[in-house]
Parts: sequence; C-alpha cells; structure tokens
Amino acid sequence: MSAPVPGTSTSGTAARGLVAIVGFLVVVELASGVLQGYYTPIFSDIADHLGIADADVNWFEAAQLVLSALVVPPLARLGDLVGHKRVLLLSTAVTALGSWILAFAPSFGTFLVGWALQGAYVVWLPLEVAIIHRRTAGTGRQGLLTRRAAAVLVGALELAVIIGALTSGALVEATSMTVLLALPAVAVTICLVVVWFGVEDVPGEGSGGFDWTGLTLVSLAVGLVMGGLIAVRVAGPSSVLAWVLVVAGVAALVPFARYEARLDEPMVDVRLLGTRGQWPVQLTAFLFGMSVLGAQIPLSTYARTDPDVVGYGLGADASFVSTLVGLYVVFLAVGAFTLPLTARLLGPRGSLVASALLVSAGYALWIPFHDSTTQALVNMAVAGLGSGALVAALPAAAAAAAPPERTGFATGMTNATKTVGGAIASSVFAIALASAGSIDDPVEGAAPLSGYLTVWAVCAVAALGAAVVLGAQRPAEVSVSPAGR
Repeated sequence: MSAPVPGTSTSGTAARGLVAIVGFLVVVELASGVLQGYYTPIFSDIADHLGIADADVNWFEAAQLVLSALVVPPLARLGDLVGHKRVLLLSTAVTALGSWILAFAPSFGTFLVGWALQGAYVVWLPLEVAIIHRRTAGTGRQGLLTRRAAAVLVGALELAVIIGALTSGALVEATSMTVLLALPAVAVTICLVVVWFGVEDVPGEGSGGFDWTGLTLVSLAVGLVMGGLIAVRVAGPSSVLAWVLVVAGVAALVPFARYEARLDEPMVDVRLLGTRGQWPVQLTAFLFGMSVLGAQIPLSTYARTDPDVVGYGLGADASFVSTLVGLYVVFLAVGAFTLPLTARLLGPRGSLVASALLVSAGYALWIPFHDSTTQALVNMAVAGLGSGALVAALPAAAAAAAPPERTGFATGMTNATKTVGGAIASSVFAIALASAGSIDDPVEGAAPLSGYLTVWAVCAVAALGAAVVLGAQRPAEVSVSPAGR
C-alpha cells in the first residue's frame, strides 16, 4: 500500500495528533532535564552531606551510567516487543523510586543505590523518538516530522537543565538537603502520571522472545570491566587482579557477539550495529559519552575548588556553577536547533564532524585556560555548541539506518553506547582524581590538578576520535535525518 501523499487529510490528522503526543513527551523531557541539571551545582555539597571526598562523587556517575548502559538494550527491546509507552512507564517508575531514595538516603551506599536506579531515565529520549517515528509512519513526512519533534524535545530538555541547575544553586543554602533532594523526585512522580494518561498505548511491532542469555553475557562483560576499574581505584594501578578483570570483561564481548549474531531476534543486534550506517553513529556516541556524561562531576568539583587553599580551581559557589551549566545548555540548544541549517551548509556528515571537532576544541581549551570564570564560560560554550548538535543528531541518524521494527533498539543503543563511554570515563576520572588524603584536610582531600588535566585531555581526544570516525565515512553512510521506509 502506498503512503498517503503529503497534504492529504490523513497526513494532516496524523500531524495534529503528533502535536498532542509531543506535548506530553515534552513533560517527560522537562523532568529529564531537571535530573540532568539539578545535581551538578551541588555535588560538592552532597559530598559534604555524605562525608566523602570529591573524587568519590565520580563513583555515583559511574554506577548510574553502568546501570543505564545495561538497561537500555533490554528496555529498548521490550519497547519493540510490548510497546514503547509501557516501557516508558516502567523506566519512569524506576527513576522515581531512585529519586526518592536519594532524598532520604542515610549513607554513601544507600545514596549510590538510589543514584544507580535513577539512571533508568536514560532510555526516555530514545523511546520518545521511537514513539514519534512510529506515529508519523504513513504521513509522507516521517523524516521531517520526526526531526522537528526531536528538536522540540531536546529544546525542552535543555531548558529544564537550566531551570534545574538554577533552582538547586539558589536553594542549597536556604533549605535542608532532604528537601532539596526531594524536589526532583516530585518532578519525576508528576512525569509518571503524565505518561500514564497522556501517551497512547500502541502494541509493539517486534517479534520473537526476550534474549535472557544475551543480557546475561553483556552484563557479565560490563560488570567485569567496571569491577576491574573499581579494583584499580581501591588497590592501585599495580593490581594484577584489577587488570585481569578488565581484560576478562573485554574478552567476554567475543562470545557475546558470536552468540547474538546467531539469533534471529537478539537482545543486541550486532549484525545491525555492524552495518555501515550504524557503526559510525554508535562509535561516535560511545566517544561522545566520555565527555558529555563523564566530565560533568569533575567540572563541577573543579569549579567549587578554592584556589586560595589548594592553588587551583575557580573558588565558585553553587550559584556560579548553575550559571556555568546554564550557559553550557544554552549553547547546547543553539547547537541542536541550528543542526538543520548546518546540515544543509556542510552536509549531514560534515555537520556531525564539525560538531565533534567543537566538542574536542572546547575541552582542549581547558588544558591551558582554566584559571578564571571567563575562561571556563568560553570553554563550555564551545563544547556545548558541538554537544547540542550531537545530542539531537545521533538518535535520528540511528533511526534512519534501522528497519521500522528495530528503531527502538537503534535509538536506544545510541544512549547505551554513550552511557558505556561515560561510565568508563567516570571510573577512569575517579581514579585520576583520587587523593591519598581525607576530606578532613582540605588540601589533602582535594583532587590533584593533574587529574583534572587528564580529564580534559581524555575528553578532547575522545571527541577528536569521533570526528575522525565520522570523517572516514562516505557521505551516504551517515545521515542526520530519519527517512521513512
């Protein structure tokens, strides 16, 4: 059956229905933005609240990103099987539970559990893109409508990041930590109600069963790698056991890939990921995640470090970190909303390469220029401009190169690979920033400057690597605009 011609009543009705769906999904992204922006200005305050050193805060991010990386493939697969709304509800409920645990966590361990559970929100945007992509099928304008809706969702996300950062920065001195941490939990709970009543429930299009063996194998691989990195942090880089665990985790990917390639309906479709339209996008997401996710906490703690005490840092309060986050997100939004223009000027591949180079330049600037708030603002503006375009483009590029029944998986994998990159980077950064002292001594408890230089260098090199990967592909192999099939 041929698709309706653009401009027909069927197309117009679908577009009007899409407006309502996007409106409800905007609420989801507002909650997501609050989660992503709210905590950044107050990480040092959370460390004080829990009685831990700045470097140990990175383990929160590592734990959350590990869980995120592990849940995205099965949740994306479930979305294709049982319907994307149902999985969106499930992930929102888990996120709400984790958020409420944070508000009342009595210890580092409990807080770590809550922070990890909260990571279920990472699947929201891929599921939303999949919902929109399916909702617009048959309109004759699937690519255009999906691209526009994704831009609206990303814009709402970035606006909420600013609101969340400014709110926590303003309230941190005015209320208790319990009340402060309860506000995001309230936002996610409201989001749960909105999804329940506002998003249509459409059965999944996928076929086959649920690949429990594949999930077990990939969990084993990721768990071994992260366990090895934790062992490096605890026992030191000379620990043989730590590196054995890391090597074993990497080696475990081989039987996992072979097993998945034999299945008709795998948990992780390695054959799809290996196609020339997917692997550059997924590898770029992995490298991009090292900076966009892994560097958040180090940037926050560096800004809060007092140069009069340790000789480096910006000596900023939470309100300035809120401003830094706000400026970064404004440029994220500029990068996202100008993506269609840059794609027309530079081509789909050229726009992605340019975006990755901007991210690399932004973090590279931190290495020589990190002594003033003005330098920090300029650095983050450059990185934000490139990051915004990549955040908007990667899920759409993955959806464009996937069959209709695998769009949820393809878009979800951009977040999965991104979070794996962020988790590995966060663990490495925690090791690099570790101090031999304790927080009772402000000099000994602070992370070393060499650790921060390592963070910025890794982020810059990773983004440069993403640009090289994208630049090596032929223009037809990378697209930033989904196309109907």
